[in-house]
Amino acid sequence: MTHGEIHEGGHLIEAPPKLLYGLNDKPPLTDGIFVALQHVCAIFIPIVTPGLIIAGALKLDIPTTSYLLGMSLLVSGVATFIQARTVGPIGSGLLSIQGTSFAFVTAILSVVTSSLDKGRTPQQALALVLGLCFFGSFIPIILSRFLHLTRKIFTPLVTGVAVTLIGLTLIKVGMNYMAGGVKSPNYGSLQNWALSGLVFIIVALCSASKNKYLKMGSIIIGLGVGFILSLFMGLIDFSKVAGLPLVNFPIPFRFGLAFDFATFVPFAIIYLTLTLEVIGDITATSMVTGEPVAGGTFFRRLKAGILGDGVNSLLAAVCSTFPVVTLAQNNGIIQLTGVGSRYVGYYVAAILSFLGLFPIIGGVLRTIPLPVVGGAVMLMFGTVAVAGMNILRSMPMDNRSTVILAVSLSLGLGVTFAPESLKAFPELIHTILESGIATGSICALVLNLVLPKSSTPAADMEALEESAEQLEESKFSS
Repeated sequence: MTHGEIHEGGHLIEAPPKLLYGLNDKPPLTDGIFVALQHVCAIFIPIVTPGLIIAGALKLDIPTTSYLLGMSLLVSGVATFIQARTVGPIGSGLLSIQGTSFAFVTAILSVVTSSLDKGRTPQQALALVLGLCFFGSFIPIILSRFLHLTRKIFTPLVTGVAVTLIGLTLIKVGMNYMAGGVKSPNYGSLQNWALSGLVFIIVALCSASKNKYLKMGSIIIGLGVGFILSLFMGLIDFSKVAGLPLVNFPIPFRFGLAFDFATFVPFAIIYLTLTLEVIGDITATSMVTGEPVAGGTFFRRLKAGILGDGVNSLLAAVCSTFPVVTLAQNNGIIQLTGVGSRYVGYYVAAILSFLGLFPIIGGVLRTIPLPVVGGAVMLMFGTVAVAGMNILRSMPMDNRSTVILAVSLSLGLGVTFAPESLKAFPELIHTILESGIATGSICALVLNLVLPKSSTPAADMEALEESAEQLEESKFSS
């Protein structure tokens, strides 16, 4: 098998364009830091936003809010290092960037609201949230140990749907960012579109350039130009930096832990559905890095990556912040920059940890207007969707596969475009289905299990190769 070719189910998957630096290549220090900064710029706002929303709901003071945000960044850095470096059986060994998960925000806000209504203090409500996150993190840890029993469940068709939906649903986020943010008073203004459109064009042109440094620097160049223009336009508000402490030190269980089984159920389900998303994310990372998306090596990375997500979320709860997960948008950066080296993850980890310890630096980055961020990340989200389509393209698209794909994409995108359509559902079901990624992925998983497979020569060959892969995986598991 030549470099960059992936064989799966008797089909040859066209690998992504040749990378400037592959998974195990060590880029020069300047190149590595340059690319790492782009990853950080793309994930900084997604990492701190959940903490900002939850802190706002709890009406926490500035020092407490700063601590939560700082720990979100610090833990994301440590978690990224664990995933990229691997620690024993923990970590995928890929450029799997970690960050605070958006998936828990709705469930956490529900717990916060009910706790405050019952007369609990903000700190007591926060302790309950952190306790639920702490115990829930054992779900992916345990599930990762039995992943070899679910080989027929998490097929390339299911993971391909998950990766495609990750990219397509994120496009809505990118579009709202480009317009200025949903709750912004000037949402959709021509000024916002002019600024975000310019950044978008710069990122696209640089990404398509044959010049190595323009290609690697596409995101940071776009953000830099957008930031300078925003300064001249008077859109930068440095008042957000005021009141932040100089240093954040992690304090284990700073706000305590509490537990309630009734409120734990939604958290448990979210952890389960996130495992499926993580499988999609790791598959996408393998795909854009030119690594296998089937076989023993890929399966070992899945198990170690899911275990890493669980351990890292446990670490987050210990440091009194919220669960972390493998982020999808960074797969787009790998494609745009042509750098898939896991050593870049070390630089990303160092930068995120530094930002977490010194929140004043993160505060300055937080002043970048949303249209600038939206213009930079929009193209990345599209490339993630393309990575998912490449996985699906490798599958024989018979009538069964077409039905599974059509149902999963239509329902997944349907709840993304019209989330208010679920308002009559019970709260527990609403919490599960409001994520288009979760809805579509669950549909693909269930349909793949219940719809009968047609008996064709291609299907028989796939079954033989699947048996061989299962034998290899069982050897590894034993």
